[in-house]
Amino acid sequence: MRWALALMFWGLLSGWAAGQPLLTPAWDDICGLGAERDSGCQAIRDREPLDAAQRPWSAIGRVNFASIDIRSHCTGVLIGERLVLTAAHCLWNAPRKRWIPPESLRFAAGYQRGRAVAVSDVTGYRMGSGQGRTGLFDTRIEQDWALLELAEPLGREVGTLPLAEAGEAPFAAGYPGLRPHLLSRTAPCIPRRTAEGFLRARCPLMRGDSGAPLLTMGPDGPRVIGILSRVVPTPEEIDAIFLPYALFGVGET
Repeated sequence: MRWALALMFWGLLSGWAAGQPLLTPAWDDICGLGAERDSGCQAIRDREPLDAAQRPWSAIGRVNFASIDIRSHCTGVLIGERLVLTAAHCLWNAPRKRWIPPESLRFAAGYQRGRAVAVSDVTGYRMGSGQGRTGLFDTRIEQDWALLELAEPLGREVGTLPLAEAGEAPFAAGYPGLRPHLLSRTAPCIPRRTAEGFLRARCPLMRGDSGAPLLTMGPDGPRVIGILSRVVPTPEEIDAIFLPYALFGVGET
């Protein structure tokens, strides 16, 4: 069943807020609201649209948050019937310096143009053992992952994506701030592994894409290699840093 959503300009607020990746001010100025668009933003708009209402892409959706003063979104992916993998910083309310309560979050699976295939409340979330221990956000990349626990088993209706430690021709799929109502995929972003074990690639991603899965196509469809943690602009393109699944090894139950 397709649910209608009243989602007005989610994730398009300026400044640091939940659901926005760690961006340098220069890139934020380029792609922020009201700023002049350049070739970097065009690369994001040129990403291939996906039909989020159809499997396997319906397993990807928006993690939405709203309060009196903040509306934002991230990208998440169903890896179990009730489990959504996303970035931990999506759950951190930076202006108020506190974690977003689960009841303020919604996951819209297969979202596109104001509608979603299915929607669920969030009943809780899990993070790395070092994340949130002091009540604050741990900025280390290896701690930037979270599993949302859904009230409804949406995976039964929209499908789930399996996890993989590696794969060929990986690409990312998410909801960028420039096109927040349309799921789109990048061209292959061939990553290099850093000394810390992270994956770094030139890839057109931005705020709103946080938590977007890095995918590889297997014989049974896309598999999740990791998730987007942050982006860094360079003089040539956008450098994206992904946290590979192998580093946090969450289960699929």
